[in-house]
Amino acid sequence: MSLELSPAVKYGLNFFHPAIMWILLALSLYAAYLGLQIQRTRNAQGEEKKELIKGKYTIKHHQIGSILLALMVAGSIGGMAVTYINNGKLFVGPHLLAGLGMTGLIAFSASLSPFMQKGANWARATHILLNFGILGLFIWQAFSGVEIVIKILTKA
Repeated sequence: MSLELSPAVKYGLNFFHPAIMWILLALSLYAAYLGLQIQRTRNAQGEEKKELIKGKYTIKHHQIGSILLALMVAGSIGGMAVTYINNGKLFVGPHLLAGLGMTGLIAFSASLSPFMQKGANWARATHILLNFGILGLFIWQAFSGVEIVIKILTKA
């Protein structure tokens, strides 16, 4: 069974993955901000702590993190699927390998959540380190992805 898509649909699919990933990069920056606010709340005292608690940063961070996990995994699989549909193969290179690494790291980072909820500082520190690593890779991925999009546009 072969999947036959019109050339216009196949061409348009090339831009779905990059659009989703740029949105996820922005969400990742917001999640990092929320995580820093959680740290501020944890370290604050008195009236400042009461005021920060009203921001519900923990709940927001957890919700955004769940969305990021789901969409990053789906976006990674989708990007590979579109590449395969349009080219009959995957291009194994730094962009693909870093993206797969990010996908694994975000799953590992999310898996630390139960330990953090129980107050394990090692899990919190690991979570923060992993997420800043992911964010660094994500920024690099965004720019290497733009180069790929430019190649696609110049081939059309």
